[in-house]
Amino acid sequence: MPTYQHAKLGLPRIWLMTDERLGGDLAAIVRRLPRGSGVIFRHYSLNPGARRKVFAALRRVCRQRGHCLLLSGDRATAMRWHADGVHDRQRKVKGQTGFLVSMPVHNAAEIGQANQTGADIQLLSPLHATTSHAGERPLGPMQFGRLAHMSRSKVVALGGMNRARAQMLGRRRTHGWAAISAFSRK
Repeated sequence: MPTYQHAKLGLPRIWLMTDERLGGDLAAIVRRLPRGSGVIFRHYSLNPGARRKVFAALRRVCRQRGHCLLLSGDRATAMRWHADGVHDRQRKVKGQTGFLVSMPVHNAAEIGQANQTGADIQLLSPLHATTSHAGERPLGPMQFGRLAHMSRSKVVALGGMNRARAQMLGRRRTHGWAAISAFSRK
């Protein structure tokens, strides 16, 4: 059973998306996040044993800091690893109650699918140009706003995001923002 009480603590507005680009001291980056932030653990290139070990270490830091920790993958693994929820790229989450579910979305069709599954959070990207989607055309503010309006879930902006850009968005369109490289700088 997840230990994070999102109903009590509130759904985080700031999210770190982890991956190998963050380097070796992921725990230090997570410690620098504002208390009560969210972390979506990805690190897909690690073998399963190493991935679980890194996740467990990160979970301890998240508990100390009051962060919400989601595992990117499947719900069964997220439950076994004691995550607070799952970041599901497969769009098979309907009926999963008591567990936070986030889904990546990039267009109207994916938002429609996420709406049907009842995801708690939709990470809409890329708002701005980003190294994660090099060469991909960003949505830009107008298209992002149109798509965000279609969501029945909390929308989290992703793609070239940082604190300044998040403040410019305001809370009318989005619940919060997520990033990778914006958090790697001290």
